[in-house]
Amino acid sequence: MQTESTSVLVVGGSLVGLSAAMFLSWHGVPAMVVERHTASSPHPRAMGFTPRTMELFRAVGLGSRVPQIPAGFRLRRARVESLAGEWFEESSWTPASSEGPKIQHSPCEGAAVAQDLLEPILRDKAAQLGADVRLGTELLSWEQDGDGVLAMLRAEGGGEYAVRSDYLIACDGHRSPVREALGIGRSGRGLMGTSRSVLFRASLDEYLEAGVRQFEIDQPDLKAFLTTYGDGRWVLMFADDEERDEDRLRAAVHQAIGRRDPEVEVITTGRWELSALIADRFTSGRVFLAGDAAHTLPPARGGYGANTGIEDVHNLAWKLSSVLSGESTQRLLDTYGPERHPIAWLRHHQIFARSDYRKHAGPAADTAIVDDDAMEFGQLYRSPAVLTAGDELPPAARPEQWAGQPGTRAPHLWLTQDGERLSTLDLLQRGWVLLTGSDRWSAAAEQATERTGITVDRRRIGGRLQPDEPDGFRRAFGLSEDGAALVRPDGYIAWRCPDLPAHPADALTEAMGQVSFATRHVPASR
Repeated sequence: MQTESTSVLVVGGSLVGLSAAMFLSWHGVPAMVVERHTASSPHPRAMGFTPRTMELFRAVGLGSRVPQIPAGFRLRRARVESLAGEWFEESSWTPASSEGPKIQHSPCEGAAVAQDLLEPILRDKAAQLGADVRLGTELLSWEQDGDGVLAMLRAEGGGEYAVRSDYLIACDGHRSPVREALGIGRSGRGLMGTSRSVLFRASLDEYLEAGVRQFEIDQPDLKAFLTTYGDGRWVLMFADDEERDEDRLRAAVHQAIGRRDPEVEVITTGRWELSALIADRFTSGRVFLAGDAAHTLPPARGGYGANTGIEDVHNLAWKLSSVLSGESTQRLLDTYGPERHPIAWLRHHQIFARSDYRKHAGPAADTAIVDDDAMEFGQLYRSPAVLTAGDELPPAARPEQWAGQPGTRAPHLWLTQDGERLSTLDLLQRGWVLLTGSDRWSAAAEQATERTGITVDRRRIGGRLQPDEPDGFRRAFGLSEDGAALVRPDGYIAWRCPDLPAHPADALTEAMGQVSFATRHVPASR
């Protein structure tokens, strides 16, 4: 039997699986993604993608291909009798904050694009970067040993064949056969019900002029949720598991609209489980869980579903690259679970702290609401790949409240270089970067590179890279004039040295060796 090989086999070719293949390929890792379906689902699911997700897409060159929403856009929801009937109150995802002026935390805005339109973009980019994308290909079985994973695959209309990979990432959905085979359980709020939905096309843009895009339909005989995909398609989600024929579906749509004259084209229907469950662990040997295989989170205006999965695989991709290249030991991969598992739980609890799902909260009803910007840009990683992120720190805070704390995303600041406008984020996400305002770290970065075998790219803020605000860089990163921050390839700060130490090269080499799990770490010789 034919046996092929790849470095990483990704099972599941939806949003998270395609993102995994794209990020891996961008880091130069040979990746194969297999998806049993031959195309994207005709019934889109996700459609809201956060600024953080757009930062990750921007880094790999997708910024111009995914249309972003206008600056300052806020997803608004209202409870209504119907679109044409009485509109009651509007509800917010997070209570309004009375804090100071709005701070721009990102060079990106979010995106409102249907999943079936985004997936082909990700698929094309992954293939362009070198990923082997195989649709209509089913995982039949797999087994792992100390050296890798052997998977049996079957292509639609073809024969069976084997693929040997170093690692496997399971992005195979909420029912995840890979997770089930590993015997990994799940915890959380659990199943809240089964819902049905109908995707339809109708000319209803006049009801979007007020800026509301989501509608809770509240009638004595119709409790439903109505929203638009922004391209003429709408979805009506029922609060029950009742099967309806096309005539009844069309009648329900007209009832939600409040008029019978709009022409309604029924496209397709869906049936799905509303659940909140987190896998007990995200790793087993050489197999990693990501996306819905790791955590199912109900649809929320915070965008906690697909976006969480996309950042899962972004966290994992650079670590796999470093281990597969021989730069880091296998222990670096052990930090995936400690970093991403608490984020899944944080988002699980935040969903039930808010009004949309409070009635389902149970014991989580008393959870304090975390600010939107803190959830989006200020989550904290604690693991051996981060130094000094202690248990006394909160799980998330606004970026300006962190001021460069290790374990947090490196903050965005606008810079100018040779007349070109850049974000600090544009300097990151390729490899390890040492950000500093001082030339006195130049030799230290060179020596740390030589001693660990992992390139540390020193970027001086000042000189050619001029910040918009003269003191903005030091303030945002919590540094003195001679301090420095070491940023990981995923844009998270791994180590910070607020002032220049007596021996910068030794301090940086020691920190770099610890957080990267470098296979080669030559001690300083003074």
